[in-house]
Amino acid sequence: MPDIDSLILNFDRALRTLCARATSVRPLPGGDLEEPTLDEHDRRGAAALMRVNHAGEICAQALYHGQAMTARSQDARQALEHAAAQETEHLAWTEQRLDELGGRVSVLNPLLYAGSFAIGAVSGLLGDKWNLGFLAETERQVEGHLDGHLERLPQDDHKSRAIVAQMKADEAEHARAALNHGGAELPLPARQAMRAASRLMTGSTYWI
Repeated sequence: MPDIDSLILNFDRALRTLCARATSVRPLPGGDLEEPTLDEHDRRGAAALMRVNHAGEICAQALYHGQAMTARSQDARQALEHAAAQETEHLAWTEQRLDELGGRVSVLNPLLYAGSFAIGAVSGLLGDKWNLGFLAETERQVEGHLDGHLERLPQDDHKSRAIVAQMKADEAEHARAALNHGGAELPLPARQAMRAASRLMTGSTYWI
């Protein structure tokens, strides 16, 4: 069970995720590309999709930190913390691209963080094989979601597309790592519930 120091650490992480700009060790994918000339419809659409991706990274931060807090083994905790570190980079990339497109982050982010952290913490209490299985399934679903965004983003928006493509590659690597560390395949009802929750999140943050 988490101790008081762990709870304080995770509260600090929540504040930094929600209130401070994320930073990235790796360079921004597509950062050397020229800004495309988009009409207002395409610009607003691209910004809305990047807002969804940014909100998804807020959820990922909360989810993986909650899972790591209640993980039982050091190996599982390290796998989750590694995934969370790369998700921080994704958070920085999507936030920067939102700024470039003149968009804004979702006002639902605090609620999404709180809910995702609670889900992650409960997942960790179920044991490491289910905890890591939850990580793997989350990443597989995110990978599919990003595929859809690559289809919907304007073809000329090479900057946004480069970010989404690199995020997709990272999510696939996280899923493989979780399975290699002993993650179990989740039951179908759990996978379906996760898809339903994902649809609710993406549908709401596209507009709000």
